[in-house]
Amino acid sequence: MTTNEKLPPHDIEAEEAVIGSLLIDSEAILKITTLLKPEDFFVDRHQRLYKACLSLYQRNEGINQITVAHELARRGKLEDIGGAAYLSHLVSIVPTSLHIEYYAQIVSRLAIMRHLISAAGQIAAIGYEAEPDTNAALSRAEDALFRVWGTKSVRDFVSIRQVLSQYFEEAGPIQLREGEIPHILTGFTALDDFLGGLQRSDLIILAGRPSLGKTSLALSVARNAAVNQKACVAFFSLEMSRETAVQRLLSSEAGVDSKHVRLGLFNEQEERKIMEASGKLSELPIYIDDSPQLRISEIRSKARRLDFENTVDLIIIDYLQLVQGDTKSESRVQEISEVTRYLKALARELGVPVLAVSQLSRAVEWRASHIPQLADLRESGSIEQDADVVLFIYRDEVYYTADEWYKTHDAEKEPYPRGIADIFIAKHRNGPIGQIKLRFIARSVKFDSLEAEPSPFI
Repeated sequence: MTTNEKLPPHDIEAEEAVIGSLLIDSEAILKITTLLKPEDFFVDRHQRLYKACLSLYQRNEGINQITVAHELARRGKLEDIGGAAYLSHLVSIVPTSLHIEYYAQIVSRLAIMRHLISAAGQIAAIGYEAEPDTNAALSRAEDALFRVWGTKSVRDFVSIRQVLSQYFEEAGPIQLREGEIPHILTGFTALDDFLGGLQRSDLIILAGRPSLGKTSLALSVARNAAVNQKACVAFFSLEMSRETAVQRLLSSEAGVDSKHVRLGLFNEQEERKIMEASGKLSELPIYIDDSPQLRISEIRSKARRLDFENTVDLIIIDYLQLVQGDTKSESRVQEISEVTRYLKALARELGVPVLAVSQLSRAVEWRASHIPQLADLRESGSIEQDADVVLFIYRDEVYYTADEWYKTHDAEKEPYPRGIADIFIAKHRNGPIGQIKLRFIARSVKFDSLEAEPSPFI
């Protein structure tokens, strides 16, 4: 090393104070195990000493100068750290263990700075590689930074007194960051009454069989949140192109047949409505990513980037089974389990609801009753476990013609449910389960509250 080369940030005295505190007070390790890892120490022998202390702690053995020396000797590492004389030195320089948390915080902070320097080197190397895919390079660079952030995200126990104090401080008028929305309203009164809106940090699964309107309902939620609350929505459309998604929104907003919008076959009156709807939609803070193949880490990177630029309020993913895991899994079930865990973690990390559209298995079609069940979640793995809310879409008109319906139902008491969608709240971690009904307008692939008047068509 040249004399001009700077050492990475570190504090040998703080590291010695941490180890010394452990040697004079065996219980002191309880205060720092969630804060420090062996690799947080800059000096190699301090890493080895801390590992020895952790091993004794994990075996429920006392930590002191003698037991640590014995543990190191057993591993053949005692002389590597300077022998028993160095342990005596560490004990002599620390009069009390009262400040071990302060010393540990110094060690942890400087370790994060070193991780940051390492990430900068990785990012520089990515730049020098000059790979042709700019987005892939940026994603790798962001991942390097996010890994540094992840080293700092340890949480520990807090007393119920602290939690209650925070609750009452925040009760009443909710104190939010500028522009932050407490919860996202779907725009469907019955559903919002049931759920209290989509709650921040929740993972919501919206599932159904093909052609029942999953994507249309997700787009309706995005539109309603953006219009009614000015919510910033990140919409990942893995199955549908952004042009198709926008055409659906345009048809829904204008009340014009979706086929007419798609083919550009509309009359003068329809064109006027479409232009008005276009002007309204263009002002909405909805951002669409239609990359057909996305890894879960790429979704995280893109969501974090958009959140940094615009403060995201809602993330929608259409659909779950098309998202790829980051690691090679033995089965698709394991891969989906990894994806749902990461989506739940993303919801908590950004503090926003994540709404993920999901397919259902064909088992629904084989039962006499086609109403979905939690067991029908396709490649379920941990979908049901990780989700805070599971919603199912079901429409009788998809499975029964009017003639078939009236064979088993009274025409006056139970008229044919044309344009009626049942939304089953099959799981609700923080509230009741149940069922609500929405109106589905097939021509404009739009959902409305049932009490709302049907959108007129020209």
